[in-house]
Amino acid sequence: MQKEKYNLIYPIFVREKANAIPHGTSIIDLDQYPAPDLVIEISKSTLVDDLGRKRLIYKKLRVAEYWVIDVENAQAIAFKIIDGGSQRINCSQILLGLEIAILNEALRRNRQSDHSQVGQWLMQQFQAI
Repeated sequence: MQKEKYNLIYPIFVREKANAIPHGTSIIDLDQYPAPDLVIEISKSTLVDDLGRKRLIYKKLRVAEYWVIDVENAQAIAFKIIDGGSQRINCSQILLGLEIAILNEALRRNRQSDHSQVGQWLMQQFQAI
């Protein structure tokens, strides 16, 4: 029997969409609610699928931005969805001023430092934006 591959998905809604989903909603029905502005996939064993098939799904849903956190390589891979396609980005268009390099550095530090130290460093970076 083949073991199923799972990963975590985090939808993020900003601006006018931020209050579109009622508090406590665990499954978001996209026939009823708008697509998220940003989707973050935490990928350990599904990287190829996340960068291929799932990116096409989010493009079709008109998600504005899509990130894949590659757990094995400790890196964030970010795309913006535009003009019926997707383009790799180095700076978030949704979370203005957030450089993907900051996320990559946090992921790298997370492998070498205490989680609370990484969290503190990351908060300092966010405050500087």
